[in-house]
Amino acid sequence: MKYLSAIWTVAKREAKILYMNRLYGFCMVIFPLLTIFFFTSLLSEGQPEDLPVGVVDLDNTTTSRGLIRRLDAFQASRIVARYPSVSEARRAIQENQIYAFLYIPKGTTEKLLASRQPKVSYYYTMTSVMAGSLMMKDLKTISTLGSAAVGQATMRARGFTPQQIQTVLQPIVIDAHQIVNPWSNYNVYLSTVFVPGIMMLFMFLLSAYSLGMELKFDRGKEWLAKANGNILVAILGKFLPQALVHLTLVMLFQYYCYSVLDFPHQGGALSILLLSMLEVVSGIGFGIFAFGLMPSLRMSMSVCSLWAVLSISLAGSAFPIMAMDAPIQSLSWLFPLRHYYMLYQITVFNGFPLIDGWFHLVALIAFTLLPWLVLRKIKNAMLTYVYIP
Repeated sequence: MKYLSAIWTVAKREAKILYMNRLYGFCMVIFPLLTIFFFTSLLSEGQPEDLPVGVVDLDNTTTSRGLIRRLDAFQASRIVARYPSVSEARRAIQENQIYAFLYIPKGTTEKLLASRQPKVSYYYTMTSVMAGSLMMKDLKTISTLGSAAVGQATMRARGFTPQQIQTVLQPIVIDAHQIVNPWSNYNVYLSTVFVPGIMMLFMFLLSAYSLGMELKFDRGKEWLAKANGNILVAILGKFLPQALVHLTLVMLFQYYCYSVLDFPHQGGALSILLLSMLEVVSGIGFGIFAFGLMPSLRMSMSVCSLWAVLSISLAGSAFPIMAMDAPIQSLSWLFPLRHYYMLYQITVFNGFPLIDGWFHLVALIAFTLLPWLVLRKIKNAMLTYVYIP
């Protein structure tokens, strides 16, 4: 009871500090809320739509115009301009007016009907990887559909049955299964890691900032006195209010994703709750550990900023970790967000049992317990260190 009373005393002191300092309100509530609604609304369509595409149609026949109409009907593409030459269309790509263009040379339809294999070209920019990939997919599909349509008409005229035509045009039928996210919704797998990554950034920074401010304003001795000189009690009391606020925001984000936006979540509510708690305690734990390694407000917050920014790149959502160099793959295990993302994929997204992600679970618990290694150093800093700007 003595320890619980001391934790409660320190927690009330910390709650008062959080209330008086507006920075905490912005970094713990306002900015995370803006982050949640910014990312989820930015990707609300699931995939980019109506990306500008150009056309160079020198054939100008019924067949070529039909291809262009089909291309314009695709979800990701929108025909915005027609160009008289390839050079002008290329200039439009260089000026960022369009992402791609389809080139249909003169005589394409004539060669198609004569089975002389005409060449239809398409050009796309990979300056933006996502836009370039979507344009390549649409342009390749429309080129394939064009040749298939002519082949179908020719074989129908020769008396082939629909089954024979299908066998010739598509000898192998592809049975594709996009597990869990069949819509290829970018919002599902990007927002669910970017938003927690930014929330972890605030957890890292605020944890180090809270301890640094005790040192800066020479409140460390008074803080420890309220905890009866027990640094563990002081840490638990100090970060209990912060953890509750962070957890509330994280749970609000999870509710918004899975109940309002209806993101797939095979793992159920228990997995989501466990992962949310691990996200908060591991993020706070790393921030405390960073300050304990270097008890300096400026240095610890710099390390936390660097670690949080790198963790978004090394989480594995935008670029697979397995495709990175071996040293980078090894380095990725040092970031809490990587383990959060893997545990999210295993337990929440795919609904596999928790034992399948036991390593990442242990890693997040280890990040939570990291402050234990530096408690003595933090206490010594509060009692003896002099703040240096």
